[in-house]
Amino acid sequence: MNQDRRQIIVKEIDHWRRSKLLPDQYCDFLMNLYADQDTVHAGKQQQHTVGKAIAAVQKATGLQWFLTFGTFTLISFVVLYFNEFHPLLQMAVVALGTVVFLRIGQRLRSRNEAAGLAITSTGMLLLLGGGLHMLNIHGLDQWGWKTGLLAFSSLFWIVYGIAARIPALHLSGWLAAILVYAWLLSQFMVDSKWYEIQLYWLPIACLFGWGSWFVHRWSKPVSAVLFVTCALVWFMPELYSVMFTDEAIWLQLQLIAKIAIGGGILFAMRKQWMVWVV
Repeated sequence: MNQDRRQIIVKEIDHWRRSKLLPDQYCDFLMNLYADQDTVHAGKQQQHTVGKAIAAVQKATGLQWFLTFGTFTLISFVVLYFNEFHPLLQMAVVALGTVVFLRIGQRLRSRNEAAGLAITSTGMLLLLGGGLHMLNIHGLDQWGWKTGLLAFSSLFWIVYGIAARIPALHLSGWLAAILVYAWLLSQFMVDSKWYEIQLYWLPIACLFGWGSWFVHRWSKPVSAVLFVTCALVWFMPELYSVMFTDEAIWLQLQLIAKIAIGGGILFAMRKQWMVWVV
């Protein structure tokens, strides 16, 4: 039978089912005749999911309805009147919201890793975004306040990423810390020479490389994150020169030399560093 005609018949049978023109057992029989097995399985699974949702709504108690609508009302009230709260209450709301998201994300990860990580990421973004919003509404727009908030967020991301075994969050914490360091350098180290910029970053790259070697015996994921951070910091002098300095002397030559030196080090120590991260 033509595939298009088969799809038309399947849609018609589905219409009969929804309209109650035929009993469900007849519709199931016709669907098994004309529909592909994958389509039938997907349809049954969708009906099962919808049926479970409807059954859950029907069986909900008055207390559950009250808690659901009460929670929604409370969230709406907090969002609408957040700017009118006392600063301490605003801090408590942001902290409590972050804790709730992290708790839900941690529990959800055991059943669905992607969904759990998404909820956890939302909590982390709430911490940073809520803090920036509070600084904005209270007129604390100086770079020092924002830098301090980002530094606190990066430290929290690193600690929680290691504790909860989320390498992406751990790495995000180090990236935020690198941004804070670059921001501080741009404020206090003005008109730096190219070799001074290299000295600002290369010892830190070596420190991350040593840290990757030092912790690999206890945690390979942490060691891998430190190794990736080391590789990123290795090229930060060139990126810093592009972002914060007006003149980047011999930038292309520096980048080529760094790639050659870094590649040579990786090749020479390939038997060592591969053990750290794998």
